[in-house]
Amino acid sequence: MKKKRYTEEQIIRAIKEHEAGGKVDDICRRLGISSATFYNWRSKYAGLEVNEAKRLRELESEDAKLKKLLAEKLLENEALKDVVSKKW
Repeated sequence: MKKKRYTEEQIIRAIKEHEAGGKVDDICRRLGISSATFYNWRSKYAGLEVNEAKRLRELESEDAKLKKLLAEKLLENEALKDVVSKKW
């Protein structure tokens, strides 16, 4: 997985700076990001605190693990069905 350049704390700090009246162009220039990246961050992290963002990241990783586990089990189930259907 690609390592993120900015932490949730830095992203939330930038969003709060914008909410306090900072200009998007100035924030983006200082961080070295595009305005599209900033608006993507804002859509994902707006209204969150740092601890909530960490919890969101944990839930997303847990969700990914569960989806992978489900896909493996479904694949295994299909393989077993194929084996049983060929024997008869």
